[in-house]
Amino acid sequence: MKDSITIVTINPDDKKAFEITEELSANLLMRFGSSGKNSFTDWQPDNSKFVFVIAELNNEIVGCGAFRPVDENTAEVKRMYSKLPQKKIGTSILTFLEEKAKNIGFTNLVLETRVKNHEAVQFYTKHKYQVIPNYGKYINRPEAICFGKSLK
Repeated sequence: MKDSITIVTINPDDKKAFEITEELSANLLMRFGSSGKNSFTDWQPDNSKFVFVIAELNNEIVGCGAFRPVDENTAEVKRMYSKLPQKKIGTSILTFLEEKAKNIGFTNLVLETRVKNHEAVQFYTKHKYQVIPNYGKYINRPEAICFGKSLK
């Protein structure tokens, strides 16, 4: 039987999301010296343009991802994480987020990751994201690399 990944939209404050987001934060802190939590503090759970998802595989939560609006046409991908490598979890989450963003009316996605996060840089490049100038709080931050993708 083939493993089936299920993507579920959920409030990031839900207890089902807590463990995976804490695991993501601990992973980032260990690898890069920052948990990434500070870039996820303006979440608006009652705003339909803010979307947070978890990925489930065999009744286990194995990943998460989100986007939030930057402006009328652009959403920012946040908190992407896959607990298990080589299971297409990240691809499933990203594909879901791209479709959801497009359905809401966004025409572009942007995101930031760390230059040192070679796995993430490779992942986004593989999924047709292009390096763009650093935006917002990432301007003049050489440790950051930003990506963008048109949803048109």
